[in-house]
Amino acid sequence: MSNNLLQTPIEYLKGVGPNRGELLRKELGIHKYQDLINLFPNRYIDRTRYYKINELQNNNAEVQIIGKIINIKTVEQKRGKRLVATFVDDTGQIELVWFQGHKWIRESLKLNVVIVIFGKCTSFNGLFNMAHPEIELLSEHEQSLRSAMQPVYPSTETLTNRGISNRAINKMMQQLFLETQALFSETLPDYLVNELKLIPKNVALFNIHFPKSADLLARAQFRLKFEELFFIQLQLITKNLIRKHKIKGHPFDKVGENFNNFFKNHLPFELTNAQKRVIKEIRNDMGSNAQMNRLLQGDVGSGKTIVALMSMLLALDNGFQACLMAPTEILANQHFKGLTELAENLDINIKILTGSTKIADRKIIHEELENGTLHILIGTHALLEDKVQFNNLGLAVIDEQHRFGVEQRSKLWKKNDIPPHILVMTATPIPRTLAMSLYGDLDISVIDELPPGRKPIQTVHRFDSNRLKVWKFIKDEIAKGRQIYIVYPLIQESEKMDYKDLMDGYESISRDFPLPEYAISIVHGKMKPADKDAEMERFSKGKTQIMVATTVIEVGVNIPNASVMIIESAERFGLSQLHQLRGRVGRGAEQSYCIMMTSHKLSNDSKIRMETMVRTNDGFEIAEVDLKLRGPGDLMGTQQSGVLNLQIADIVRDKDILQLARHHAMKILKDDAPMEKPEHQTLRKVFIELSKKKNIWNYIS
Repeated sequence: MSNNLLQTPIEYLKGVGPNRGELLRKELGIHKYQDLINLFPNRYIDRTRYYKINELQNNNAEVQIIGKIINIKTVEQKRGKRLVATFVDDTGQIELVWFQGHKWIRESLKLNVVIVIFGKCTSFNGLFNMAHPEIELLSEHEQSLRSAMQPVYPSTETLTNRGISNRAINKMMQQLFLETQALFSETLPDYLVNELKLIPKNVALFNIHFPKSADLLARAQFRLKFEELFFIQLQLITKNLIRKHKIKGHPFDKVGENFNNFFKNHLPFELTNAQKRVIKEIRNDMGSNAQMNRLLQGDVGSGKTIVALMSMLLALDNGFQACLMAPTEILANQHFKGLTELAENLDINIKILTGSTKIADRKIIHEELENGTLHILIGTHALLEDKVQFNNLGLAVIDEQHRFGVEQRSKLWKKNDIPPHILVMTATPIPRTLAMSLYGDLDISVIDELPPGRKPIQTVHRFDSNRLKVWKFIKDEIAKGRQIYIVYPLIQESEKMDYKDLMDGYESISRDFPLPEYAISIVHGKMKPADKDAEMERFSKGKTQIMVATTVIEVGVNIPNASVMIIESAERFGLSQLHQLRGRVGRGAEQSYCIMMTSHKLSNDSKIRMETMVRTNDGFEIAEVDLKLRGPGDLMGTQQSGVLNLQIADIVRDKDILQLARHHAMKILKDDAPMEKPEHQTLRKVFIELSKKKNIWNYIS
């Protein structure tokens, strides 16, 4: 159909008008007919089944019952009154209750007439009741045009309060299908629709809103989910192809003195096969004429730093400079320390630039950068300032990318005529499915084995009532010369409470581990940075055996002698946080332990989190579970969340459809990247429309 009708402003739809139109725009972002069509139901209520009163269960489900009202009364209560009607069928009786609108409802209720009621049932003192039910005469109910599966649309409190109920949205939708006659043009090539046995676009849209049967609903959902994910993948893969063809990179064709010298003489330990594989992938990328854009994933302690250094040495060997950007000063300092130690026998100049670098030092850095005598610069956001000019930047390594937006990546590009190669590192394991959607335009490398000699950390879950045994275990470990972390949660909203928990904990630990036999460090958010650093320093030098801290220690502290991590109130941490904290131990050759302490009262999610941590050390598996529990939005932080504004597909539940969509998008682009073949005309048109818009569904109709 012509897209023009779908571009009609929503207030022109019969039954909407300017006031409702304004509300729909504000609350649901619905501006045009098209946006309404693409407001997909969250769930469906099965109206094919009628319950008998003696079949009801107290499970808060929505049910529909045929029967009649035999009496109506008003009951006084603390505030105002409630209207109560007794409703019966041939198996029993329930009460219908209204808390407002009495006069109007009372007039509309008829005694001893057969009606159909619909609503949520709850049981109170053994008697079931239903508040504010929907009521319809059986005779009318049998005639109304309603699909068996009734859609429930996304809504907001404001909409409900202003009278735009689910029923009202349903009415608008019916009106919209009448006006457009459900003629929606196909968006996918015919051969793909046939090959995958997809139902046509207009049938899918009709059945997503007015399902004729559960089977048609399932097919409609599959068709629309596939389409959404398919177009996202088309975009991402196209971006990647264009970059590889158009954006020239510096070809690093030689492997020289720095790289070879380090590889042969200064490797602190034998590289794992995973590290070797990843370095090879990076060398291939940087050796070609295209600019590298690679995501390097590896769990805490898997040896990403060495891979980063060796990639930088390749840049130096080819006459270029390299930089490494980290999200926080602590992390930047740690990278600086790590890389300086690794490269101490090489003749290279490495410096660090952060917000607290002194002006005199900055001047030297700027000069050396511009005349090319500074080889590697490590830093925070400070690297992005305009004053920071490189002589010839060949490689930029970005750590924990999800804290940097895409704009920041492009700032690094502009430091050169030819953009540098980009290596993005992350210790946050991103499940493959999510990586395909978030970083579909990056090539992905994974370090999936730990360096030799590392023993997997033993993880256990203990209840508070076992505390004495846990303390005894700690004393034994300290007697062997090990160090211990004890971490308390810190959650912004309840900061005062958390601070009190931490202090109470610190006092009771001090009583159980008295001086002079034991020394304890404490680190929390209220301390001055200098004091924090001093305490960390004491712990890392081994002057204290126990470090009591809030989660501030989760980022990048490397103390090989610390072998036990105790996480207090572990049920209050998310899975990825628990996994990050566990990664703070197990840095040395000794067996390490992670003990999660919780109360006996655990929610279902908390139980799953504890079981997952005890069962596996694999960050990817943990990320998959985390994604299932939390959903994709929370996982990536905010900068990236815009990418995932999905309207019908769900990255976690629909990962099979995502893989299918990616496979077909790849196949089409390999065969016909510009989408110029006759059978790809529709595709090309839709794709071009899409490229102009931020949100995918604005055009897929």
